[in-house]
Amino acid sequence: MNFASTDSYVAPPDLAIAVNAAVTLERPLLVKGEPGTGKTELARQVAQSLDLPIIEWNVKSTTKAQQGLYEYDAVSRLRDSQLGEARVHDVANYIRKGKLWQAFEAPGKVVLLIDEIDKADIEFPNDLLQELDRMEFHVYETGETVRAAHRPVVIITSNNEKELPDAFLRRCFFHYIRFPDAETLKRIVEVHHPGLKPRLLERALSQFFEIREVPGLKKKPSTSELLDWLKLILAEDLTPEDLQRPAGEMLPRLHGALLKNEQDVALFEKLAFMARRQAR
Repeated sequence: MNFASTDSYVAPPDLAIAVNAAVTLERPLLVKGEPGTGKTELARQVAQSLDLPIIEWNVKSTTKAQQGLYEYDAVSRLRDSQLGEARVHDVANYIRKGKLWQAFEAPGKVVLLIDEIDKADIEFPNDLLQELDRMEFHVYETGETVRAAHRPVVIITSNNEKELPDAFLRRCFFHYIRFPDAETLKRIVEVHHPGLKPRLLERALSQFFEIREVPGLKKKPSTSELLDWLKLILAEDLTPEDLQRPAGEMLPRLHGALLKNEQDVALFEKLAFMARRQAR
């Protein structure tokens, strides 16, 4: 199994090497990077490239590690016992399998995505150490041990909202997705918007990188926001000249696709005001 770029995903060489190294080592691949740089999509494209099914576990702030293994529905069992249901005598009827259990019992190798692990409580990664290392866990209610029939390809994403424990990091193969350079962005744009006129693309990319380099931005626009912006530009049938900002203006056309909070919009308005004052 060897991962490379697909028809719909441009993987830089260092990212492809990281994926293949993690697969070879049978270690979870921990992927960090700015939001919108394709971390979640990477797992889906790895599954497509390797022709494997994917199981996605989307982590939230309230998610507990135990939910990835299984959950015991004691409330339903109590209700059924009060109603005299026959199924109440088998505790297995009240065990809900989590995403790890589904991956472990799959008939073949799968890709398991644990998405945005840094959203959960700090103890969340530590609570999964043994399960991800040994690829097994114990179900105390039934007394059974669930072992992975085929070790899944585990991809874990993080937006770096909080530090992950050292013991967890030691068990992973780590890769940071750097923001693409101009040439890589052109390849990515060609995948999503093929045939874009070169002059329009050059003007759009030039403005895009200028925006990213403005000091003090709370959230820099990412690859996904660039693609949304280009989609709007094409929908409006704008020309390179249309993208030219008037003297004293800092905000680009359709800036709502690139700037996602009022502080950043206010920053550009302030910079425009200062530029107009200096021009007088």
